[in-house]
Amino acid sequence: MKLAAEKLTLSYDTSTIINEIDLEIPEGKISVLIGSNGCGKSTILKALARIMTPERGSVYLDGKEIHRQPSKEIAKKMAILPQSPQAPEGLTVEELCYFGRHPHKKLLSKHTKEDHDMVDWALQATGMEELRNRTLDALSGGQRQRAWISMSLAQGTDLLLLDEPTTFLDIAHQIEVLELLKQLNREHGRTIVMVLHDLNQASQYADYLISILDGKVYSAGAPVEVFTPALFRDVFGLECCIMKSPVDQKPMCLPTGLCGRALVKTTRNMNG
Repeated sequence: MKLAAEKLTLSYDTSTIINEIDLEIPEGKISVLIGSNGCGKSTILKALARIMTPERGSVYLDGKEIHRQPSKEIAKKMAILPQSPQAPEGLTVEELCYFGRHPHKKLLSKHTKEDHDMVDWALQATGMEELRNRTLDALSGGQRQRAWISMSLAQGTDLLLLDEPTTFLDIAHQIEVLELLKQLNREHGRTIVMVLHDLNQASQYADYLISILDGKVYSAGAPVEVFTPALFRDVFGLECCIMKSPVDQKPMCLPTGLCGRALVKTTRNMNG
């Protein structure tokens, strides 16, 4: 599935958040959107997922405008996991997983063998088989995220979009979720697009990084191309050292302080 945006402009009321950006998401790769708080990362993800309608420009899925296609057809090709998803109280992991089959079913139709097979596969792929009858509120944070990812996998899509999937998780559960997504990409060929705040995690797990600044794409490419001192100064207001990870040689940043522009902004905020 090829996902792209052309001249994409996104606004809330009269405030333009994203201004005429072009994007092309690499197929079969993990792409991560990075940028400072409020830069529009999640807004872009919503537009790519057809949740938000562009003010101008278009999003294309396999060469067709996504907003001109029926919602049910999009849901057969793309799954979206928002921040902090909510489920009815008492819902089990398996029951949640079956929600992922709704785009493939007619109204009031019963579950088919294909539905059962897809749910079983999704639970197996995420390591949730033994917890299938447990309620969501009885799970740890990492297990709960795995359950939601199971639902997305049961949807049977080639594209998986996730908005900050590690938010509110401790470091062990963050790595648990990211390793799962990496496995789904490497072993099952899923194209994954997500928003992450932790920059070193973004570099470690991404094949392709997209940085956003002032409503535009500041840079895009492999982590080794995107992680530069200029990026951290311009996008995050940080002075930092760039080094290679001893594990996989991917770039890592070690912040050494705020740059001049960020210091001025911080001082102004402190002074009211």
